[in-house]
Amino acid sequence: MLQKRLTQQISHLLETSDKVELRRLLKHMHDADFAAAIEDFPAQLILQLLLLLSLPAQCHLFVYLDPQKQSDVASSMSRNDLAALFSSMEQAARADLYNQLDTQQRQTLMPGLAQAERDDIRKLASYPEKTAGALMTSGYATLRSNWTVSKSLIKLRLEAPDKETIYQTYVIDDQRRLLGTLSLRELILASPDSLIENIMLPEVVSVQVTDDQEKIPQIISYYDVIAVPVLDDESKLVGIVTYDDAMDAAEEEATEDAQKSASVAALDSPMSKISLWELYSKRIGWLILLVFGALLSGAGLAFFEETIAANIALVFFMPLLVGAGGNAGSQAAALMVRSLATGDVEYKDWTKVLRKDALVAMALGLSMGVTVYFLGLLRGGPEIALIVALSMFFVVFIGSIIGLCLPFILSKLNLDPATASGPLVTTIVDASGVLIYFGFATLLLQL
Repeated sequence: MLQKRLTQQISHLLETSDKVELRRLLKHMHDADFAAAIEDFPAQLILQLLLLLSLPAQCHLFVYLDPQKQSDVASSMSRNDLAALFSSMEQAARADLYNQLDTQQRQTLMPGLAQAERDDIRKLASYPEKTAGALMTSGYATLRSNWTVSKSLIKLRLEAPDKETIYQTYVIDDQRRLLGTLSLRELILASPDSLIENIMLPEVVSVQVTDDQEKIPQIISYYDVIAVPVLDDESKLVGIVTYDDAMDAAEEEATEDAQKSASVAALDSPMSKISLWELYSKRIGWLILLVFGALLSGAGLAFFEETIAANIALVFFMPLLVGAGGNAGSQAAALMVRSLATGDVEYKDWTKVLRKDALVAMALGLSMGVTVYFLGLLRGGPEIALIVALSMFFVVFIGSIIGLCLPFILSKLNLDPATASGPLVTTIVDASGVLIYFGFATLLLQL
């Protein structure tokens, strides 16, 4: 309700072109809240608002807009206005926006930028998506090992306005090879005459430009740092990934994994903004594939139809058994997918994890088998009870093992293990459960 009133207030101020009140309103609000209030405005109206603001205020507000909205607004801007906005943006943000522009927009923009800005944008925009290179920024501070602390502090004061962060600085040589790192706190507390090489930390955790972005939040969390330096193939410093950018990447990866775990292809836009066709196309492929996977269960039922016809009581327990196996498999898969994603489990841990999960799966199967045995006695007698109990044990055990192994196998094939949880595991385990259940029934009832 509050945001709705804010949106109406902004609309009124735009209609009256009251730039003084707009600037006052923006000054007393966080840019993210202001951007959320105008996210449904047409691109032309947002552009009208931006042009009423100072260039720094334009930049601060623009970066909080939805990426698609940024692209739409940029398409409506003149070359001079867009070039001025680009020049004021943080390096990684303008590279992201550059990647969203079409070829004609890029060709129109580039002549309006300084040569250094053009080179920086081309470099940052050249790295593949979802890599450290695509996530990094070139707005970092560097020092030389033979400088004194006092000289370094003077340099940082001059460079601070153009850098994304100066809280962590990096020591390089003449070839830009990384020699060490130093926090601003350590720099301030050091003696002014001390040399950087004597107080820097020479052991620096870093990543390569081609490393997957999923790796970076893990490194930042494990080593408790605010940024990670990015090196090229020659071990030269080319950028850094800051904590906030790494958390954005972690959120993106978690969202993608959650979607894949439900057998939905990764969405390119937020759910509230995605088109009907795109939402349909992201879901239909997996659904059709899983329908054909479910035919395996149908084929199993057809194969054992004589057993089913002779013992109708068996049908009562089929949903219970198949559902239990699918649930056990989904649990194991979810635990394994998350462990692989966070780095808690690696390939070398395979046999150890398999042994542990096998013991847990046996305990689960035994517990559930004992539980359903008494249900079997009530519903179908001792023979049916034994069949149901044995089937439950093996269905839960095998379902858990499948749920554990499938993410490992997909990772080994360089496929996303998140695909292995949810509907895919359930479909495979369902078919296995049908074969196990009616196989035991046929064997023990001698049909």
